[in-house]
Amino acid sequence: MSRRGLAVLAAGLAALLVAAAGRYGYHRDELYFLRAGRELAFGYVDQPPLTPLLARLMDSLAPGSLVALRLPSALAAGAVVLLAGLLAREFGGGRAAQLLAAASTAGAAVLLAVGHLLSTATLDVLAWTLLCWLLVRALRNGGRSWLLVGLAAGVALQNKTLAAFLLAAVLGGLLMAGPRAVLRSGWPWAAAAVALLLWAPNLVWQAVHGFPQLELSAAIAAGGSGTSEPWFLFLPMQLVLVSPFLWPVWAAGWWRLLRDPALRPWRCLPVAYALLAVVFLLTGGKPYYLAGLYPVLLAAGADPALAWARRGRSRVRRGLLAAAPALSLLVGGLLFLPVLPVDRLAGSPVPAINYDAGETVGWPAFAATVAGVREKLPAGAEVVVLTGNYGEAGAVDRYLPGLAPAYSRHNAYWDWGPPPESADTVLAVGLPEAELRRWFGQVREAARIDNGVGLDNDEQGRPVWVASDRTAPWSRIWPELRRLG
Repeated sequence: MSRRGLAVLAAGLAALLVAAAGRYGYHRDELYFLRAGRELAFGYVDQPPLTPLLARLMDSLAPGSLVALRLPSALAAGAVVLLAGLLAREFGGGRAAQLLAAASTAGAAVLLAVGHLLSTATLDVLAWTLLCWLLVRALRNGGRSWLLVGLAAGVALQNKTLAAFLLAAVLGGLLMAGPRAVLRSGWPWAAAAVALLLWAPNLVWQAVHGFPQLELSAAIAAGGSGTSEPWFLFLPMQLVLVSPFLWPVWAAGWWRLLRDPALRPWRCLPVAYALLAVVFLLTGGKPYYLAGLYPVLLAAGADPALAWARRGRSRVRRGLLAAAPALSLLVGGLLFLPVLPVDRLAGSPVPAINYDAGETVGWPAFAATVAGVREKLPAGAEVVVLTGNYGEAGAVDRYLPGLAPAYSRHNAYWDWGPPPESADTVLAVGLPEAELRRWFGQVREAARIDNGVGLDNDEQGRPVWVASDRTAPWSRIWPELRRLG
């Protein structure tokens, strides 16, 4: 086992992500997590509580530090790299296979993308990889090792409900491909009980609130997310989710897990991948939902890739195999890490390929524009900010304490309530003028958002409205403003 080599690769990726963490700015989701962390609950309409809790903890330790906020993500990405190497070892791989699996995982575009930001997806990739490693060991060893699977599953479900799909798919894989005998033992069911017990607070919250995540899932399936893709791109996206240079490695891993007699105890994993691909394709899932299984497939594919490199023109093949992770890291880093100067983003292909890059630019300028409009209003007026999405509200909460808290119709912000009835003036961003005129006698445009670098992101060019002479109480307006997505 190459402990030192795996540790170097894991630490190297984490260090790279930490070094890049302070460039550009907050992502809209991170601004949302900061506010959600101050409104702690057992659940929210769009997520369980773990990531907001983590955001609150990191911001408490280092208030206002973007690097500190993103440190858990960098460490999580490093842990995924380490686990990929350990999985290769479980599949019988020697030192070279372990290092190839870890290096390939470190160069995966999706890991670079989620490892750069604090997000539920970051922790979800780690959770799936850890669950798979623990499942591999439990399927081999049996007994109490299943309890660790249950513990990891319960924590994973407090971060993102998507982990339930993985567990259901693995169960389906066991029933379809075996080994079915493990289901006759009490230990897997004890693990399920542990997971359910840990998940219970969030499940109860969802039940009490009418399971809003089902409504949210329907909105996402209908394309109501910036990272949604048309259904026909779901499968092609899998070829680039890791890297165009590395898909043969994970494809070989999928086939090996399915066909190699030596790996028969873990045949449920490639079946689970296929089941999830079909389910997410049919239900409008996002392409990255499968990201947590790619470290497993890369780990299984490392040995076949090395065997291929040793055949025929071995020097050329070895060079190609060694170059693939390096090229993946180089291309992925340019596209998914904040490498370009921010004022050159608008003229590059990066925003078109990496939607999230644009989401990390312009929030201080956004807040400054809103603050400038407020300064032109009478000092004694009770002014509140109302936004169309949680990123805009989060930017006000982060950068404009004098106007906080912001109010928004979007997701959990709507649950945190309407403005006070005494508020006589509203600064509105992200809401259509026609909708505002339903509820206010006077609506005028006071400014337009400009991020200052010419980047056409979601907020660029949006008007800032000043609305007054409200014609209905907030108790009537608020239910009609709600939007999930």
